[in-house]
Amino acid sequence: MTSALVLGAGSSAGTPVVACTCPVCTEAHPRNLRSRASCLIEHQGVQLLVDTGPDMRTQMLREKVSRVDAVLYTHPHADHLNGIDDLRAFCFRQQQAIPVYGNPFTMRNIEERFGYVTLPPTAHWERPVLTLNPVEAPFTVQGVQVTPIPLLHGNWPILGYRVGKVAWLTDVSTIPESSWPLLEGLELLFLDCLRQRPHHTHMSLDEAVVAASRIQAQQTWFIHMTHDIDANALRTQLPDGMDFAWDGLRLTTS
Repeated sequence: MTSALVLGAGSSAGTPVVACTCPVCTEAHPRNLRSRASCLIEHQGVQLLVDTGPDMRTQMLREKVSRVDAVLYTHPHADHLNGIDDLRAFCFRQQQAIPVYGNPFTMRNIEERFGYVTLPPTAHWERPVLTLNPVEAPFTVQGVQVTPIPLLHGNWPILGYRVGKVAWLTDVSTIPESSWPLLEGLELLFLDCLRQRPHHTHMSLDEAVVAASRIQAQQTWFIHMTHDIDANALRTQLPDGMDFAWDGLRLTTS
C-alpha cells in the first residue's frame, strides 16, 4: 500500500497570487488555496518527500509531518528547491543525514548553491546535513524501489517519480516516448496542469487531459496550477477519473 499527501498543488507564485485581485485569488475558495508544489509519499513505512519549495515549513507544520527519510528532487527551480534549509529540523530530530536524489544537473546545482548542506554534522545539528545522490535509473530507499521518470520541462531534462502505483509528474511539457511504459498500471497519477492557455514549459489543461487519457491511471489529479485554474468551476468539465488536487489531499492505493 502506498499513500500520497499533497503538500502543495500550486505553481511558482502560489494561489492566491500576491497583490492579485482576480476572482480566484480574492474569493479564496478552499480548492483554490495552493502553496508551491510538493508531495509526501509513504510506502512500507518509508516517507519520501518530493521537492522542498519555499512553503515547506508551513506545509510540514500544517500536516504535522514528523519524519522525512529521503527527498526526491524533480529539478532545481526555486519553487521546488529553495526550502531546502528547512530540512535541518528533520536532521536535528532524526540525528542523521538525509539522502536526497535527483538527476546529475540537479545535484550539481544543489552543491553549487547550497554547498553547506554537504558538510559533516556538528554536535548541534544546526543546519541540514544531506547526502547527494545523482540518479538516472531505478534505485531503492530503505528497501523501497523508486523509479525516476525522465521528462522535459521546456528544454530542461527533469525527473518525475513513481513509487508503487503512484506517480508525481510536475513541471512537464513533454513526456518522452521512452517514459510512457514507466507509467503503466498506475492507480494515482499527479500531473502538471499549469493553466488553460498553452505554455512553453508546462502542460496546459487540454494537454494534461490528453496525457492523462493516454496514461489511464485509475485516478488523475492535476497539480502545479496557477490562478488561471478555478478548480471549483472547472472540475465539472473534466473527464471521469480526473480532478484538480488541493493542499492537504490524502490518498491511498490498494
